[in-house]
Amino acid sequence: MQSEKITADYGKLRRWYRDACGTALAMDLIGERWALLIVRELLLGPRRFGEIRGALPGLSANVLTQRLEGMEKAGIMRRRTLPSPANAQVYELTRWGYALEEPIFALSRWAAGSPAHDVTLPLSNTAFMLSLRTMMDPRVDPAFAPDLGFRIGGEPFRAAIVQGRLAIERREPEGAGIVFVGEPLKLAATFYGPAPLAESIREGRVEVTGDLGQAQRFVTLFRLPAFPAD
Repeated sequence: MQSEKITADYGKLRRWYRDACGTALAMDLIGERWALLIVRELLLGPRRFGEIRGALPGLSANVLTQRLEGMEKAGIMRRRTLPSPANAQVYELTRWGYALEEPIFALSRWAAGSPAHDVTLPLSNTAFMLSLRTMMDPRVDPAFAPDLGFRIGGEPFRAAIVQGRLAIERREPEGAGIVFVGEPLKLAATFYGPAPLAESIREGRVEVTGDLGQAQRFVTLFRLPAFPAD
């Protein structure tokens, strides 16, 4: 009955494929323009309306309102009010909504190998941090477990490698052993480009505090997939 109610409520907002395949239902739920990118921005925790919109250039307030309403009705995310003194409304994923992380990462890894992948296009702070989680290959240096901090576009993050996975939180980087500071696109060029970290520092693309040898060791864990030859 609950699933029927969600289907009925959400179905009022748009046309459905009316196909029993799970892929079709997934496209019904999160296949509209901007929907998956909104989910991406919520994967590292709750965000205010203005924070979501600010991270997605080109997304209008009206469309964002529609998408949030639809995903709330579908059970993917919910609204709540932060306690005093903030008293601000935020949007966050439900437990089921967070289960979209792996499908999103799988799509990201697949698309990153396309010749159409344009690395010069805008990249949000969250998108860059999630790209690190997506593209890190722990097999390159399985014993490496640094304590990491980031300040991306002015936004603070902390990270650590835990059981071969990059765990990320939105919080201040003070106290981290290695801290990377920069804008998302310049940091992406540093982590995924061919130049060594020292060159990126020298050319002003990134600032690093802490052990530079350890920082370079961390950067070597990342690479974009190549487009497969037939």
